[in-house]
Amino acid sequence: MGILAFLILGLIAGAIAKAILPGRQGGGWVITLVIGVVGAILGGWIGSLIFGGGLADFFDLRTWLLSILGAVVVLLIYGAVAGRRSRA
Repeated sequence: MGILAFLILGLIAGAIAKAILPGRQGGGWVITLVIGVVGAILGGWIGSLIFGGGLADFFDLRTWLLSILGAVVVLLIYGAVAGRRSRA
């Protein structure tokens, strides 16, 4: 998968993760892109540990599910860290 495809995957996975989680998450499209890309990397790593294969092709369902799952985890961590800073 190329860099551009990976960035598009990250942006869409980050947007889906923001839509899945309730509440208002801060940040614009750049933060969504970063959350999605980091989530895709995390999801690919977890997938390679559990299933023996990480991110494959752009149009593979496993790639999308792992990326979205990773983005949800990263968004939960981001929300916990950002929420703690704003309350202080």
